[in-house]
Amino acid sequence: MSKPKKNPHWGSTLDDFLKEEGIREAAKAQAVTRVVAWQLGEEMKRQGMSKAHLAELMNTSRAQVDRILNAKGNVTIETLQRAAKLVGRELRLELV
Repeated sequence: MSKPKKNPHWGSTLDDFLKEEGIREAAKAQAVTRVVAWQLGEEMKRQGMSKAHLAELMNTSRAQVDRILNAKGNVTIETLQRAAKLVGRELRLELV
């Protein structure tokens, strides 16, 4: 009977795993987009703003606002900045 193959990632951090797989930056960008989208949705709730109203302000469809808030598809920084401004907030990006 042979021993089970040892997992090469056992004991590594998520960051190490993502780096080894070559997807760290993409995963990080997706995570940041999701956090910003969630914050945008929370601000809309706080203000009682509907998706339909934000869509109207952005001159787009409610389906597009759904994609933005769910961080689906190719949501750009520019789109997130516009949406943030329309709910009275500012999107800040910085190099660290």
